[in-house]
Amino acid sequence: MMINNALTPEHHAFRDSLRAFIKKEIIPHIDSWEKNGQIERSIWKKMGEMGFLGLNFPEELGGLQLDFYYSMIFCEELSKCFSGGFTISALVIQYMSAPYLWKYGSSELQKRYLEGIISGDLISAIAITEPGAGSDVKNIKTTALRDGDDYIINGSKTFITNGYYGDFFITAVKTNPKAGIKGISLIVIDRNAEGVSAQKINKMGWHASDTAELHFDQVRVPAKNLVGQENSGFTYLMGGLQLERLTAAIHSLSTAESALEYALDYIQNRSAFNRKLKDFQVLRHNIAQMEADILVQKAFLKHCCDLQQEQVYAVKECSVAKLQASELANRVVSQCLQLFGGYGFTEDYKIARLYRDVRVGTIIGGTSEIMLEIIAKMTIDQVEYNTTASQNQPQKISYDE
Repeated sequence: MMINNALTPEHHAFRDSLRAFIKKEIIPHIDSWEKNGQIERSIWKKMGEMGFLGLNFPEELGGLQLDFYYSMIFCEELSKCFSGGFTISALVIQYMSAPYLWKYGSSELQKRYLEGIISGDLISAIAITEPGAGSDVKNIKTTALRDGDDYIINGSKTFITNGYYGDFFITAVKTNPKAGIKGISLIVIDRNAEGVSAQKINKMGWHASDTAELHFDQVRVPAKNLVGQENSGFTYLMGGLQLERLTAAIHSLSTAESALEYALDYIQNRSAFNRKLKDFQVLRHNIAQMEADILVQKAFLKHCCDLQQEQVYAVKECSVAKLQASELANRVVSQCLQLFGGYGFTEDYKIARLYRDVRVGTIIGGTSEIMLEIIAKMTIDQVEYNTTASQNQPQKISYDE
């Protein structure tokens, strides 16, 4: 166990190598990816060759099987490339979709799909949200009805990152439409399967990433594409949400850090009324408060990473982290943009992109209102969310509500 999250020389060396990679292979292309609304597939292959897409996964599948602090560093550094769209695409692949294949997928599914993710040859997505069921997973309408050795899938999904240019979706479906949460399953659907169509969503931010609305019209999928056990999908999803929310929180806070660093660099030589901006007391105190807020939140996030490393099913902590980090990031980026004056409202400065990108942080992975309700249930109603298995094995989760 690491005391107080004391990173080793190996962790610091990894951070240095990752920073060098980002500077050489990612930063020079961000502007074109943002403009074109598409990330070049070659970057995933390069990241796969460096091992960056298999940090948590077993060596026998091509991964590096490293501790979670490497993933923490990965999320932090990738979030400072001034493109929320690129960062979220990477996080969706490694932390929001692939883990379901690792924990619950058959050896055949792992061979067909997970190894391709780790190598950078395949791009994955997680398809849960629907037009009529945002954060309300239990009310999804997409069905997968058994027909011999296949499932026939009909329905729609929306706001799916990597849904347009990705290769496959781990999809939440109703295999027993009358059973509520006990009738939800996860099934792998190939992007090019007959009956699958996708339409790009024109977003306010995250321009580099492809976000799509998906439609499934009589899509025939082999029953062997079922992830884990039939009708256990809701349990799997609830078990995976803590990692999703923790990585989203790290992303939000690191975005806030990069915005503050960017603003500090700007005000060093910027003057108004014959004084440097950095010498105005009101600006100095605003910056000091932002720094203090970031440091406090960062300490709590490191605590959450300690819990993740120890495989603790930390529902309250991850909910708090996601809530606080995303709300703080919105405030910090907004205040940083203000320091740029009119220039902050132009696309000539990256703060405008950060402002557009950071806003969705309070929405993805469960809105701030959902986080507050989870925390309220656990604090006021004494609701318990717990798991009886490790993070690396199929989990049985009880919901005492």
